[in-house]
Amino acid sequence: MLDIDMAKPALERLIDRSAPFDEIIPGLTFGEGPVWNKRSGELFFTDIIGDTVWKWKPGVGKRIVVHPAGKPDGLTFDHQGRLLCAGWGARTVWRLDLTDGSMTTLASQFEGKKLSTPNDIVVRSDGSIYWTDMGGGLYNVGMSHVDIQRYLDFYGVLRLPPGGERVELVVAGFTAPNGLCFSPDEKRFYVNDSREGTIRVYDADGEGRVSNERVLITLPGTDPGVPDGMKCDSQGNIWCTGPGGLHVVAADGEHLGRIRLPQPATNIGWGEEDWKTLFIVCYSRVYRTRVKIPGTPVP
Repeated sequence: MLDIDMAKPALERLIDRSAPFDEIIPGLTFGEGPVWNKRSGELFFTDIIGDTVWKWKPGVGKRIVVHPAGKPDGLTFDHQGRLLCAGWGARTVWRLDLTDGSMTTLASQFEGKKLSTPNDIVVRSDGSIYWTDMGGGLYNVGMSHVDIQRYLDFYGVLRLPPGGERVELVVAGFTAPNGLCFSPDEKRFYVNDSREGTIRVYDADGEGRVSNERVLITLPGTDPGVPDGMKCDSQGNIWCTGPGGLHVVAADGEHLGRIRLPQPATNIGWGEEDWKTLFIVCYSRVYRTRVKIPGTPVP
């Protein structure tokens, strides 16, 4: 059963206390990046310190996809079903074609300077790729790769337009930008900051450019855990890791409550046929539960 802090009655429309809460994958060093592959019915995820991209299938278990993998972090899929990775330690954004195993580096620099550490990654409906670029991989023990020199003078969000070769700056001015997601209608863009404990929201136009920055919420609590992985559900609520577990926030910024977890969570992902299964990745293990409404599907 779920251990829930119900801050507002509205949370009962989203979560059932009697929902199962199962540990499905143990033995990770620093888990991250869960994304469901609807084509194969598998969960892909990463272990940053373990330097591996994994996949897991119900009834089969986990299998290595890429190792070594340049200390991989966030994952998603593009519209062609290819796996995209925010290459934390490798300081690149790269793509894996699951049909032939070919790997392609999509981005490694911004205006001639090496990226810092790509953290999390999403794909917009037009195919453009957005990722947060922070500095954690330059100094976190066990997560750095070869080069730990900082070259960019900002931390923020970058994007690669569809079919483009030139990386663009979306927004800067963060201390530690981490999770990011669009609202279901893509009219809002959310980015959290692990150091500041906040979720920022922007208005997004038809081309995916953002404006009108404001702080949606500072996540409450003093328990271990920070804003990290973040996703929207199909009704526009924001689910974000944070102090003491997984927080749920309405689109207007009202804090609805949280699911308490045995250890700090790093990221989450929706999955299975109806997108109502919620996969929660913590440092050393992955959990699975069920919610009442679908999450936002992954391409």
